[in-house]
Amino acid sequence: MKLEHLPQEFELARPVLQTIEQAGYEAYFVGGSVRDTILGKSIHDVDIATSAYPNEIKALFKRTVDTGIEHGTVMILDHGTGYETTTFRSESTYTDFRRPDQVTFVRSLAEDLKRRDFTINALAMRENGEVIDLFDGLSDLQNQQIRAVGNAQERFHEDALRMMRAVRFASQLDFTIVPDTLAAITAHAQLLDKIAVERTQVELLKLLTGKTPQRGLTDMLATGLWQYCPDFADHETALQELATALTQGVSSETAAWTLLVTKFGLTATAITPFMKHWKTANQMINAVQTTSKTAALLGQGDLNAWQLYQCGAPLIATANEIAVILGAPDRLATLTDRLAALPIQHKKELAVTGKDLMQAGIQPGPQLGAILGDLEYQVVTGAVANKRADLVAQAMI
Repeated sequence: MKLEHLPQEFELARPVLQTIEQAGYEAYFVGGSVRDTILGKSIHDVDIATSAYPNEIKALFKRTVDTGIEHGTVMILDHGTGYETTTFRSESTYTDFRRPDQVTFVRSLAEDLKRRDFTINALAMRENGEVIDLFDGLSDLQNQQIRAVGNAQERFHEDALRMMRAVRFASQLDFTIVPDTLAAITAHAQLLDKIAVERTQVELLKLLTGKTPQRGLTDMLATGLWQYCPDFADHETALQELATALTQGVSSETAAWTLLVTKFGLTATAITPFMKHWKTANQMINAVQTTSKTAALLGQGDLNAWQLYQCGAPLIATANEIAVILGAPDRLATLTDRLAALPIQHKKELAVTGKDLMQAGIQPGPQLGAILGDLEYQVVTGAVANKRADLVAQAMI
């Protein structure tokens, strides 16, 4: 197979491959960018694999960065763009189920491609668009299948994260995991315990924001992978319901976490430890506390002005999105209009400050903060106008 019209990202990188080839080495585009180009999807990163060793690559190009030279990776800087270029390699055993104990540089493309995870990711492409397919990846792309390269049992024992990547690709691409690969995931699901939570988190979020998360969730449930995700053990029924109801991916990371904690029925106090176990940032936890509370309220009915204000413009769409997934009517247009019509959008817009109140005779301390909070509430709910004189007078009552 030869691709006649390459994306601009490949066209710009062709001189890099040509330089390597003119020096007597092999060089190919590899990985997801090749797969996505064949599928007609947009690409982002361009990765290169070569028979040239790192020191040979460094000798060919004026500007390089040793991004992972111990594993054969050098970034070539060309006209302001960086291209990660990795030497063909074979790998030894994986005692930590994630990284090879030893990497050996080789000159064979076949040796390099056979260590990759799935046939659809084991495609290579010459700079002229000719695709090299040693493991029937093109056939699997055509049949919309996810199949491990070679022995699936070995691939998942080498790198247990590949199991989460399989269910993630099922969601993102709307592909089916072939039976022997699915069976190998079932047999090795417990190895997911060996993987850093941060890595599992990335795959889970990509699954939930993918094209058909139903597929990924169904495969997670069928293989038992879900049992080895932090704090999922008590929520099989909720996951089964999501696998039925989630007909399309959610819009963002915030939406994904909001969906999970709301569907799991987690209380405000339970949300923080749950998300801490998943190694999420405090800012994300705070956002999800707000969106999950708002989504739950929308599931019970409409929001009052104060509830709407507390959620705020940046998060109201996410809260509404999750409420709709869980069965509430879509109120986004109305909510957005009501939010825009509120007297203030943020407490910084309050027409009075603590300094103003102290000048009026109110003593500093906790009481001052409480008074400001009460004034904020009264302005939002329309009980008092957002005017300095009115607010000072209200504070003195």
